[in-house]
Amino acid sequence: MARRELHDRFFKQAKAEGYLARSAYKLLQIQELKRLMRPGDRVLDLGCAPGAWIQVALEVVGPKGRVVGVDLQEVRHAFDPRVHLVQGDAFEIGAEELTGPAGGLFQVVLSDMAPNTSGHGDDARSARLCWRVLELVPDILAPAGNLAMKVLEGADYPNLLKDTKGMFAQVKGYKPKASRDVSREMYIIAHGYVPGKTPRMVP
Repeated sequence: MARRELHDRFFKQAKAEGYLARSAYKLLQIQELKRLMRPGDRVLDLGCAPGAWIQVALEVVGPKGRVVGVDLQEVRHAFDPRVHLVQGDAFEIGAEELTGPAGGLFQVVLSDMAPNTSGHGDDARSARLCWRVLELVPDILAPAGNLAMKVLEGADYPNLLKDTKGMFAQVKGYKPKASRDVSREMYIIAHGYVPGKTPRMVP
């Protein structure tokens, strides 16, 4: 099947299955292969609009789980009480604003944040978003917790991957089949957060 046809299928499938965006299939594929989330987990979703990843997370964490979603944009979808939405900037929001509504540290942090693209310096801005996530991790992620974050491959990618490996037991880059062929996006998948480690190269 041609890649373009594949993406058309994901778009149509999302509408048919009630997902808010076809990006849901990226997280579904990550979860199927990497098993980041478990029933009862507290999950943080950074860059959550329009809410497709929240939908997937809720399916996994079940009735006892909690999801906190953060985005600059307003999320218009009405979720059940397991979800707490924060409209704001990840660079300005404090840890207590995130962990408070969740009832404690998160077992999983997800980031699908992406910069406004201009064709110049996009990868550097994307990496900066990821370093912000790593900067937050010590205050929001439980020991042995897991992480998945999107980054545009570029000059900063090797250092970002190295920093993440310094904080987690297992780290790998992964590109879901639901990603476009022409896209440079990758997902850094990290298992087993080791407390006491901080990123070395936060710009």
